Amino acid sequence: MSDTGLNAAQLADSAIPSGADPYALFDEWFALAKENEPNDPNAVAIATATADAAPSVRMVLLKEHGPQDAPAEIGGGGFTFYTNAQSRKGGEILANAQASMLFHWKSLRRQIRIEGRLYEVTPERADAYFHSRPFKSQVGSAASEQSRPLPNRQAYVDRVEQVRAEHEAAGRVPRPAHWTGFTLVPSRIEFWLDRDNRLHDRRLFERTPAGGWSDTLLYP
Repeated sequence: MSDTGLNAAQLADSAIPSGADPYALFDEWFALAKENEPNDPNAVAIATATADAAPSVRMVLLKEHGPQDAPAEIGGGGFTFYTNAQSRKGGEILANAQASMLFHWKSLRRQIRIEGRLYEVTPERADAYFHSRPFKSQVGSAASEQSRPLPNRQAYVDRVEQVRAEHEAAGRVPRPAHWTGFTLVPSRIEFWLDRDNRLHDRRLFERTPAGGWSDTLLYP
């Protein structure tokens, strides 16, 4: 046999197991990210689109996830983040619920892509998470008209001070009705693992009509 010039690691079979539970596999990779990423291992790019399919993308923080993290009537598990629903992303989500997430852990040379539909969390769940945040974070969120024009930085600082003064005695800020969370219920989850010379390892998990998962190895 001729020498391919490739090492054993490059020639090895897929390191992403067929038949795996994608939520359990996500947990394994996420645990590694928490151990190795210096800042915000839960940072994820969320891509949304307008009603006429013009896309945009930005970073948010994953706050909850797992096989039970979905509206009970929908099921299928999910990945949840929180935001101002009056922001640009919030408007796009309300107009077009299809979205995609991308986790990229550069130091681990791994990424996970997740595609599906977004569902708004219940007011009770949004309340619970909002009030689990530090008081100053509650103030900053309540004072912000996210994505809207700001005449100058001082205008925002003044709003922050006003909200802080109004609610400091109570130690908590009422959650603004437009501040909420969304859960992406996935139809597809793709795991990508770097290998030398672009011989990467990719496996796609897709939701089946019966509610389980099928998986397919992909060319890099």
